[in-house]
Amino acid sequence: MFAPCEVTQVLDERKAAILKAVVEEYIETALPVGSSSVTRATGVSVSSATVRNELASLESDGYLQQPHTSAGRVPTERGYRYFVDSVGTTRLARPESRQVLDFFSDVRGEIEDLLRETVGLLSDLTDHAAVIVDHSIEGAVVRSVQLVPLSEAVVLVVVVLSNGVVEKHTLEFDQTVDDDRLDRIAAAVRDAVDGKSPAEAAALAPTGDQLADKAAQRVMRALGAGSNESERVFVEGTSRVAGGFEALDSVHRVLTILEQQLVVVDLIADVLDRGMNVAIGTETGLERLEECSVVVSPYQIDGQQAGSIAVLGPTRMNYPQAMAAVAVISRQLGNRLSEG
Repeated sequence: MFAPCEVTQVLDERKAAILKAVVEEYIETALPVGSSSVTRATGVSVSSATVRNELASLESDGYLQQPHTSAGRVPTERGYRYFVDSVGTTRLARPESRQVLDFFSDVRGEIEDLLRETVGLLSDLTDHAAVIVDHSIEGAVVRSVQLVPLSEAVVLVVVVLSNGVVEKHTLEFDQTVDDDRLDRIAAAVRDAVDGKSPAEAAALAPTGDQLADKAAQRVMRALGAGSNESERVFVEGTSRVAGGFEALDSVHRVLTILEQQLVVVDLIADVLDRGMNVAIGTETGLERLEECSVVVSPYQIDGQQAGSIAVLGPTRMNYPQAMAAVAVISRQLGNRLSEG
């Protein structure tokens, strides 16, 4: 459910319909919108003269602006905000909705692959950059540890966490690790980590085998290395950013932000903390994103928030479609992860 910001002024029905027509036309064409286009829009049934007067009034009230004296109008940040807050509940078109359902019915593999493919789906549906911030690794505990010999001195460590994440670490030893020694290593590691997060693992109990003890310590270090990050960030669609902005410096600013994962994580968290699901222009709180909008939704695993998904694009994005895509994918992703 998208939480609107407070609207400081309620437009009458005619002004709201005209503003909606301008926003939708500008989203579609990226060209300033004139009165003749507005009069042909659905829901507007007044004369051209009346439309021109209302356009001037909307401009005076800060909802529209005129790039050039002889040009049509384009929405301001305030105009977009009114439009977004007026959209209400939106749904994906039937073909896109079917695409999402088919995707989550067919997708297989480990959780990391699922998240990577999901963020790609969101980017494809919206034609914008898409982001998933996954926090499910926080608080996850070890369900099982398996040591699989790949050769006489190379072992694959497979760790399954309670959130469904499967971690794999390949370790090479200086000496041959036979099956008996491998069993001792595995038993020592399981006793230390079973039911705990990798970072909280208990001290290893000595096995009486010096090589096994050293090997077990290397396994524990590998597990700890995989738990240093509290979230994982997946980004897709950076190649689509160039199509959303006319100025190259705008493209560069957005790409720079997307490369800085900590900034992206903080941005998404800040938007949600303010009770918003759509941040437009300066509402993002980042000067470098004043020409951008962000559509965000959290997703849950077994009723607990586990992460967030977002779309980042120009303020001229198709908000109803982006909001619908983010909402349905966050819901489907949460359901899929809850199933395990």
